[in-house]
Formats: sequence, structure tokens, C-alpha cells
Amino acid sequence: MLVRIVGLGPGDPQLLTIGSIEALRRAGRAITLLAPPDLTKHLVERGVSIVRDAVEDPPLLVRGSSEAIERFADAVPAMFRNGEGSGALALGVLGNPLSDFPGLPALLRALEKRAIRTEIVPGMPRATLSAAITMPLVPLPPASAHHSWDDLVEIMARLRASCPWDREQTHRTLVPYLIEETYEVVEAIEQHDEVALCEELGDLLLQIVFHAQLGSETGKFTIADVVDALSNKMIRRHPHVFGDAVIEDVDAQWKNWEQLKAQESTGRKRKSRLDGIPKQLGALQRGQRMQEKAARVGFDWPGARDVLEKLHEELSELAEVRREKQDDPRVREELGDVFFTLVNLSRAMGIDAETAMRQANEKFYKRFSFMEERAAKDGKSLSDMSLDELEELWQLAKTQAA
Repeated sequence: MLVRIVGLGPGDPQLLTIGSIEALRRAGRAITLLAPPDLTKHLVERGVSIVRDAVEDPPLLVRGSSEAIERFADAVPAMFRNGEGSGALALGVLGNPLSDFPGLPALLRALEKRAIRTEIVPGMPRATLSAAITMPLVPLPPASAHHSWDDLVEIMARLRASCPWDREQTHRTLVPYLIEETYEVVEAIEQHDEVALCEELGDLLLQIVFHAQLGSETGKFTIADVVDALSNKMIRRHPHVFGDAVIEDVDAQWKNWEQLKAQESTGRKRKSRLDGIPKQLGALQRGQRMQEKAARVGFDWPGARDVLEKLHEELSELAEVRREKQDDPRVREELGDVFFTLVNLSRAMGIDAETAMRQANEKFYKRFSFMEERAAKDGKSLSDMSLDELEELWQLAKTQAA
């Protein structure tokens, strides 16, 4: 029995060495740990026989978990008994096994203990890709210097130690800044301003590093825990990318995503499918997220036409309540139903309600500002103009203020 441990390179099919392809193809069967779908497809097209679902937890095996390695080593003899011929079993790992596979030493010892021969086929190190990722594309001013992720974490730690304002902050006091920076990122995106987007993403990243620094000071968590938790979550929730699962389309991915979330510790604590949607979200956005989750279990309108009929019904109910009594508390309730139905209509038409409302706000802002400027040129104030004059200005703004 021979297990050939083969380097798959950084994950790009174009960076896969000829030697690695030949080593995989010569083996009777190949297990590719955490290989991207494009890379796996590339290998299959070149005659590599891929064994799927052979490893229970690929990330644990790659990281060198003793339990995962022992389970894999125990399973190898059965793989040879069930395989055809007497070829080797190839184990493909991203990067170069000698530098990018933490579990290699333990795996070699475990296989040797079971009298299983091993062979290592190097690949292009993942550091090759990492170097490209860390090379900034945006030129800095002459007085500036390039910094790494570690530099940023250290800068934040020094700010907490030496800056009076930074020392006073807590998770709670930072909430307004976190929200503000998030909206500034959104604004840069919607204005198609790539330069501003780069800067605002940095400001948002600072907030994340700031919260992680606070967590490290209380011994609750560090930025490394944040990165680990996120990475593990993404790998766990994307078995079609980091495993052998097959997901046909976006709808199937959403269903699989919800099932995987429900199996996690936070998901098991939730009493409703609607739990987990932040109550602090904007009302339109939260309404749409709730409707989307309900729709995934079939609780939805057949189409936009049906939602339009419901909208007419809700408007009629609102008009009826207003006729009865203007200050009736039911007026607010019925108006809320109208808004909720409008969100449903947006979703049925494939439109994000929150984005549509922001665009409407921006359009009104531009047109109203135009009215103010035009009135000022004529030596007038909007408050001094008649309704007919205001309407005339409004119609002019619609044609000249895009």
C-alpha cells in the first residue's frame, strides 16, 4: 500500500504543476482535501479519479488533528481493499505538503505505524499566492509605508495603551461608530467611488480590530479567534466548495445554508426561523429578511400580481379606518400593513426595499435642493412661494435634477 501526498498548489488550476497532475493520475484514486471546485474539475478532465466523501472532516485532517489523522489512517487499508488494481492512493493537499500541511508529520507517523508506505510530491507553496494578495495595488504618498495585518493589530494595541480617547472606549460606546462606518461604506459603493470605498473599508476594519482588542484585554477572545471562527464557519457552510457536496443552484444553496445554520449551537437555541435577524436593522430591511426566511419554507405569495391585490386590500382598509376616526390607533397598524406589503412587493419583483427607499430619498434630496437653489437665484425663499409656484419648480427639478 502506498499513499502519495501531492501538493495541489495555491488552488488555481493554472498553478498546478505537471508533476502533481501526473502523480495524481498515476494513482488509482485521489482524495483532494479542500480543493476548490474549479481545481477538482480541472483534475477530473485530465484523467484523475477523485474519491469523494472519503475524509470525515478535511479541515481537521489538514490542521493536524490527532483524532482526524488516526481515523484517516485506519480507513486507508479499506480504501485499498475496495479500490481497483494495486495503484497508490493519492492525497492532494493545497500548497506544498512540506510547508502548507501542518498535519504531515503526524500523518506520516500514523501511516508508518500501519506499515503503509508514503511518497511526497511537492507543489507550488501557498505563500506564492499569499505574496500576491498582500502586495498593495494603491500607491501610497511618499511619506507613507506599507503595513501588514500584524502591524495593524499592533497599532490598535498601542492606541489602547497610549491614546486617552481609545482607552475610554468599550464595546457599547463604539456601536455608533461601527454603524456610521458601515453606512459610509454603503455610500461609497452606491456612489461608485472606489477610492472612497478603499478608505471606508479601512475605517470599518479598524472597528473590527478595535472590538477584538477589547475582547483580548478581557480574556474573552482575540482577533485570531475572530478569524478562526469566521473561517471555520465559511468552510462548514460551504461543503460544495470545501467538500464533495453538490449543490445545483442558488435556491438549493439557500436551503442547505439554512439547514447547516440550524445545526450549529446558535441555531439550536433559536425558537423561530425568524430569530437571528437583528432587531436593530432598518424596518424595511428587517421586514424583507423575515419575508425571505418565511418564503424558504413555502410561506409566500405566488407572484407579484397577488401581492398587488393584497396592497389594494390594505390600502382600502387604511382608508376605511381613517374615515371612521382620524386618531384611531388602528390607523398606524393599517399603515404598517401597507408598508409591509410594499416590502413584499419589492421582494416579489426582485428589488431590495431598503436600497429602493434610499434611492428615492436621494432623488428627493437632489430635486428639493435644486428647487432651493433656483428659488435663491430669483431672490426668493421656498417658504414664501405659493403651492402653484412650488409645483412649477418641482416639475422643473424633475427634468433638470437627475
